Amino acid sequence: MSEQIRILLAEDQSMVREALAALLGLEPDMEVVAQVPRGDEVVAAARAHAIDVALLDIEMPGMTGIEAAAELAAALPSVRVVVLTTFGRPGYLRRAMEAGAVAFLVKDAPASELAAAVRRVLAGERVIDPTLAAAALAEGANPLTDREREVLAAAAGGATNAELALALHLSQGTVRNYLSTAIQKLAVRNRAEAVRTARDKGWL
Repeated sequence: MSEQIRILLAEDQSMVREALAALLGLEPDMEVVAQVPRGDEVVAAARAHAIDVALLDIEMPGMTGIEAAAELAAALPSVRVVVLTTFGRPGYLRRAMEAGAVAFLVKDAPASELAAAVRRVLAGERVIDPTLAAAALAEGANPLTDREREVLAAAAGGATNAELALALHLSQGTVRNYLSTAIQKLAVRNRAEAVRTARDKGWL
């Protein structure tokens, strides 16, 4: 690790990204060496700039921050991944940690907390927003299988079972079964409610 902590910022909203970069730039031991607006640009930028820490937003075009975290963990395991989100959803926390993130913070936390979190993850600690940690424990694990999540996510756009079957290379009966099981597990009445509930909990 270099003397300065080399940071990559991945955030699709330029004003937020630039504000975070400016705040972190005020820290004497930190330097934002790369900024990207898309999740699918994270690994290439991380390789090019020899970073120590990646700060990843969740909602980005190209690839989510959680997907980018998993790619980064596989490609550059020494890089510490901090996930930043506007959405304090417990399911996001679980998925981020499973993807290799070592910190999960909400964006409205004070800048001093973010800087402290960066230093702590480099010292080998995990840093999790305490309110989110408590909510994740209370919420329990995501009851949906990967396949159920995939079908439910695809159904979010309002596609018919026939269209979903074609897009996912499944039979219509299989699609119907996955949707039915997801609806039952989430204790809702229809697929629209299932999509909404799963999204609200951060499971999609």
